[in-house]
Amino acid sequence: MDKLVIEGGRPLEGEVWVSGAKNAALPILCASLLTREPLVLTNVPQLKDVKTMRSLLSQMGVAQEASTPGSVSLDAEAIDWPLAPYELVKTMRASILALGPLVARCKEARVSLPGGCAIGLRPVDQHVKGLAAMGVEIDLEHGYISARAKKLVGTRYVFDVVTVTGTENLLMAATLAEGTTTLENAAREPEVVDLARCLVAMGANIAGAGTDRIVIEGVGRLHGATHSVMPDRIETGTYLAAVVAAGGDATIRGTQADTLEAILGKLVEAGADVTVNDDAIRVVRREPLQPFNVRTAPFPAFPTDMQAQMMAVATRAAGTSVITETIFENRMMHVQELVRLGAEIEVEGNTAIVRGVDELTGADVMATDLRASACLVIAGLMAAGATTIDRIYHLDRGYERIEEKLSQLGASIRREA
Repeated sequence: MDKLVIEGGRPLEGEVWVSGAKNAALPILCASLLTREPLVLTNVPQLKDVKTMRSLLSQMGVAQEASTPGSVSLDAEAIDWPLAPYELVKTMRASILALGPLVARCKEARVSLPGGCAIGLRPVDQHVKGLAAMGVEIDLEHGYISARAKKLVGTRYVFDVVTVTGTENLLMAATLAEGTTTLENAAREPEVVDLARCLVAMGANIAGAGTDRIVIEGVGRLHGATHSVMPDRIETGTYLAAVVAAGGDATIRGTQADTLEAILGKLVEAGADVTVNDDAIRVVRREPLQPFNVRTAPFPAFPTDMQAQMMAVATRAAGTSVITETIFENRMMHVQELVRLGAEIEVEGNTAIVRGVDELTGADVMATDLRASACLVIAGLMAAGATTIDRIYHLDRGYERIEEKLSQLGASIRREA
């Protein structure tokens, strides 16, 4: 099993390019199920989760061609079997995103209840209730969601809670439903907007993506299209946080600053100078790091996927920071590993109180989920001496060549088997 070894204490300088967004690519890959014509995607990140999703689609009968890295053509002219089996779904909860497109296109689907990171329950009841409101018959049996419908009909559905994948699933299904579907309390995340852009390019009629009210006029069929996946805002935020934590002066290129406002605001509060220029963000660390408070919430507030990385930054701040997690009930498992590196953190319910220390020291630590892995990488870059991070297969689910990109910025980081 691979691990990362980091020699900390080096400032990060230079520039690095971010990859396409994992959380945008996965639903857009599933959108290929909605049409018999090819969907050509570019800026697709080469990640474990993307590979898993492509394998899932291949198993259903989606023909794929990848002529160059980062590009793929998907042809779902014939779907052999609308099934998402447990063997693939258990490693990645985003597989649930096949449910809406399959039942819309094939009028049936059988999808295993999802797995993924062990950061909370993350139920799929909103997906099920929304599809049922469109006329889909749903059975939950033997760990699978079985869905059938003679046709999908437009409806008004109000989400009980804001859910990104729930919004994406119902958005895709509604494109082929008869009549108008209105999604209220919808997720506003940029990845939802990117999916909507792709669907519109395929012939869908969608208004309101990026707001909490999305209106979809169903169409009889969707056609093929070409779409470039948006830059990964969480990867961008992770590298920016790493520079602020370790010190230095670096530029992150190929990104979209307007998707990062909450993150950039906290980095400035922590003691960074941030300059935005077109698709580039330059960050310079000021001394010393300042304490800050974070409370995660749906977009446009501070994203839960950056909570762990900002906690790593807070471990060296000159004062006490308070970090509150409101999205997932089990997303503080990185705390005990940060403590192994010398951090002073107390957890009270869903809140972590982080008292900054003068120095972290290298140690052997273990990654527990995707963003916790990134948190430990940032901590290792700050720590004196060597830090070894085990179980980094989590990192490969969401970061493309992270050790190579950090090395470009001057970090001493290497992968070992």
